[in-house]
Amino acid sequence: MEEVFRAEWGRVVATLVGFLGDFDRAEDAAQEAFAIAARHWPGSGLPDKPGAWLVTTARNRAIDRLRRERTLAEKIHLLAAPEATVDEVDDTVIKDERLELIFTCCHPALPLEGQVALTLRALGGLSTAEIARAFLVPEETMKRRLTRAKAKIKATAIPFAVPDARRLPERLDAVLAVLYLIFNEGYGGRIDLGAEAIRLGRVLVALLPAQPEAYGLLALMLIHHARRRARFSGADGEELVLLDDQDRSLWDLSQLAEGRAVLDRAIALGGRGAYVVQAAIASLQARERIDWPQVAALYRRLAALTGSPVVALNGAAALAQAGEPAAALRAVDRLDPDLDGYLYFHSTRGELLRRLGRADEARAAYRRALGLAVSAPERRFLTRRLEQL
Repeated sequence: MEEVFRAEWGRVVATLVGFLGDFDRAEDAAQEAFAIAARHWPGSGLPDKPGAWLVTTARNRAIDRLRRERTLAEKIHLLAAPEATVDEVDDTVIKDERLELIFTCCHPALPLEGQVALTLRALGGLSTAEIARAFLVPEETMKRRLTRAKAKIKATAIPFAVPDARRLPERLDAVLAVLYLIFNEGYGGRIDLGAEAIRLGRVLVALLPAQPEAYGLLALMLIHHARRRARFSGADGEELVLLDDQDRSLWDLSQLAEGRAVLDRAIALGGRGAYVVQAAIASLQARERIDWPQVAALYRRLAALTGSPVVALNGAAALAQAGEPAAALRAVDRLDPDLDGYLYFHSTRGELLRRLGRADEARAAYRRALGLAVSAPERRFLTRRLEQL
């Protein structure tokens, strides 16, 4: 049941939102259908088409409820809808409607926090409490975000549709940014947001098979996620392990190979955008012998594409790995002063100063980084660096 839920929840909700035009009613009907399945399937066995069975059951329950209520004038056309059968459900339509739901959740009229929450709720099937725990906010806060996002969709009549070809690039950028943000929120824990983002990324490339940046993002996530078990050590997983020190026997080699195959597909489609370049960097960093000059060159290309000072900071770190710590420090010191509140600016600077033998300055930089660190693994790592100095 859990596997079916993860695989089919987004498909069922997407179909119902398209049919009912209402997020809350679609979720209620989907939950009712899954509850019925949980009661009946253990005895009757899994249907040949579980997704179609769930859509059919949910749609019929939603119609029954509307008929009982008969209060929503705008839904009056649904009251005469005949009862659906499993054979009527077209898998192609379900796929199209799931794509429409992705673009509805990631509409630029919604605030970014609402896009993320709604994507995880509607397509990932995560409960409000699970999303709140994953993003370290109270459940009531997350509930308000979801409520505001749904209300905004209804009030502004955001269309349940894939934008036309002229608008697709800007909307696709928003979709990719939301998935990337979800992935970056964490690799592990009870709610593995990395795995959730990858699952949604697979949906996206299946629905938009000609978009290289979608493949680039999926490749990037797969390659990074393949190293998740090696990124932390200790009984409670609270010791941060740098790339050079990771136990490669803990890497998921099949996922790493899949990520590289997806990257090849993105490049074959002509992909040269930011996600494709990031995936190429991640792939190089997962080689047994890392070509750091090539990594630094790719970071320069990525910085030109994005204009991001954080990318430039990462590029400086790669330059240091290539054997040029002094040049890397000069590059870091030229960066935007707005990075002064960014933990990794100070930790990177501290590491460069340490390598150059400037211990007092390195200690000051690491102390500044420690003052900005939030997570226990980061604080432990920085404390160890200070002790070593």
